[in-house]
Amino acid sequence: MFERLKLIEKTYLDIQKKLIAGNLEVKEMTSLLKESGQLEETVEVFRKYKKLREESKDLEELIEVEEDGELLEIAKEENKAIKESLESLEEELKILLLPKDPNDHKNVMFEIKGAAGGDEGNIFAGDLFRMYSKYAEIMGWKIEVLNASPSTMGGYTSIEFMVSGKKAYSFLKYESGTHRVQRVPETESQGRIHTSTATVLVMPEADEIELDISWNDIRVDTFASSGPGGQSVNTTNSAVRLTYLPTGLSVQSQLGKSQHENKDTAFKILKTRIFDEMLKEKEEQEAEKRHSLVGRGDRSEKVRTYNYPQNRVTDHRIGLTLQRLDAIMDGKLSLIIEPLINHYQTLLLQGNKE
Repeated sequence: MFERLKLIEKTYLDIQKKLIAGNLEVKEMTSLLKESGQLEETVEVFRKYKKLREESKDLEELIEVEEDGELLEIAKEENKAIKESLESLEEELKILLLPKDPNDHKNVMFEIKGAAGGDEGNIFAGDLFRMYSKYAEIMGWKIEVLNASPSTMGGYTSIEFMVSGKKAYSFLKYESGTHRVQRVPETESQGRIHTSTATVLVMPEADEIELDISWNDIRVDTFASSGPGGQSVNTTNSAVRLTYLPTGLSVQSQLGKSQHENKDTAFKILKTRIFDEMLKEKEEQEAEKRHSLVGRGDRSEKVRTYNYPQNRVTDHRIGLTLQRLDAIMDGKLSLIIEPLINHYQTLLLQGNKE
């Protein structure tokens, strides 16, 4: 992280030299001023961090040689306060180093589906939902289940949920793709390891201002809600399916207590999916640029393997392997997400230097 911060500070200083030298075209000056403004806060916080770190170093040297009891205690207390400030500034720097994406501040809609492996794939989909729920709790975010199809053996054939909170998308946008699990199912009498998969799709929530969808372009169908295995759980047509006629995109909601509630939820899902399709189309137009970056994660790409017998997790995009599966499934997902963010940010910085 600190190597990247040094690179940012150097870039900032180079820009300042160019601005001071003058003789710039208006277009170039405007571009440099904009880039300088984007880097300024990070540089200021980094410089504050470096200053405090030097003060802490000086105090530690004083503590080693100081014999006066009162002065020693004062130095220790002051150094303790500085170290707390350093921890706070380090967290602030991590946030400042997040990739600048116009959707970073948004809430996130997840879709997790059991894929290869039948019942075991569905059970794994449920495990992933619990993992993300625990991570959201650690981050102080809110989880709202929008739609779910429970599996008869546990887990979900499909579950859609919203994660709401500060910069949720900036942390979670790398989770899209195929997640693979290797473990011995409870039903396996021979103790053989099975490989199953679940697919994860992460989408930024659409703002009202970004989409203007007319109800004239939406077909509304109602039907009875169903539980695991498809059996009907009520006799009223409270479940709602919305189909966006221009593209044929279809979504449904059945968890609400009324048809009106399910219609509102389905519309929220539909807007997010339409917005995601717009983003996907835009990214495909920028495919050459996006190829060299981690990006949002291709939904068909195998992104991660969870190996239970070895307590191992491997993120295939950055070649990261951790023997911390138990901690990660318990919500300590930052162990993987932070290296992903760091990798992506480094690529961006290298691209800016070229």
